[in-house]
Amino acid sequence: MKHYPAEFKADAVALYRSRPGATIAEIADELGVNRETLRNWIRIDDRQRSATAAPAHPRPAEAAPAGEPLQQENKRLRAQIAELEKEREILRKAAAYFGGRDEAVSRFCFVQDHQGAYGAKRLCAVLQLSRSGYYAWRARAGAREQRAAADAELTTRIAAIHAADRACGAPRITAELREQGHVINHKRVERLMRTAGIEGLHLRRKVRTTVPEPATAPAGDLLGRDFTAQAPNTRYVGDITYLPVDGDRFLYLATVIDLYSRRVVGWSIADHMRAELVCDALEGARRARGGCLDGAVFHTDHGAQYTSRRFQTQCAELGVVRSMGAVGSSADNAAAEAFHATLKRETLQGPGLKRWPSPHTARMAVFSWINRYNTRRRHSAIGYLAP
Repeated sequence: MKHYPAEFKADAVALYRSRPGATIAEIADELGVNRETLRNWIRIDDRQRSATAAPAHPRPAEAAPAGEPLQQENKRLRAQIAELEKEREILRKAAAYFGGRDEAVSRFCFVQDHQGAYGAKRLCAVLQLSRSGYYAWRARAGAREQRAAADAELTTRIAAIHAADRACGAPRITAELREQGHVINHKRVERLMRTAGIEGLHLRRKVRTTVPEPATAPAGDLLGRDFTAQAPNTRYVGDITYLPVDGDRFLYLATVIDLYSRRVVGWSIADHMRAELVCDALEGARRARGGCLDGAVFHTDHGAQYTSRRFQTQCAELGVVRSMGAVGSSADNAAAEAFHATLKRETLQGPGLKRWPSPHTARMAVFSWINRYNTRRRHSAIGYLAP
């Protein structure tokens, strides 16, 4: 694309910052954008961050006073470069600590583990931490150790109760502990069970993404399971899928796919399934197509989002012709269904990996995969070319 939306630029910069060891060239090649273009986006983001937060680092090199010898100026610049390299080294080492549940606690742990090498003052400045907050956290170390010992003892009791009856979940185990005389909250039991990987038997919850709206008139099926197109910007398919996240949470992804090139021309991620989700995805397609979707057919299922009055109004304003398959037939929208299945299969890789650790991680994984899919991944339906 010659013109990138603001959301794409922000996600590209966020993807670069989420990978401390990656270079601008690697991220740019992965997203299919010019390296210097990505570099400019990062520079603009750095300037915006400096204007709002005014961080103490990195510090620009100061101009040498009039008449100062060149040797002293070089000495000062070398000292500044050494300081920046030291800060970069600190940030690289700290990256391993930032994947925890509480980021502030993880940073405090990093300062405690490395203050002998770098000093607490410098570490707090680089990581943008309050030194008073760090020392207050360290002063509570004894209370945390006592809490950890109590949690370990309670986890042992929980494991014993669960071993006797593996169908027991947090509510039953809480009741059993209270019967034994423990004054305990069910949230603490849930937390300890989650940490120890203890789980009662339960039915797998089915995530429903297609919820019909009976009060609206559906559109006819204009594709008839023919998922091909003779020219770009003529026939599209769209659907919604869920993205599982730790903590029994979900994000939702809506896509707009061109059947001619199989390119994902519009997509949106949110923590809800309201009509705005599919409207944002269609708006992204409009921008990608230079503001023109007039006459294009958009084929979907009968979800309430696609039959909503807001979405119908948006399609009418853009000149988009709506199309829908039969109710309850996933084969009538097989192209979109297959795309979502491929996305989750290839992003959730690894044994036992069934969900992302955080919403940010899920968004970055999907953003990176879709851009690679559009620019580099070969697709069998179009002669093994990239969309």
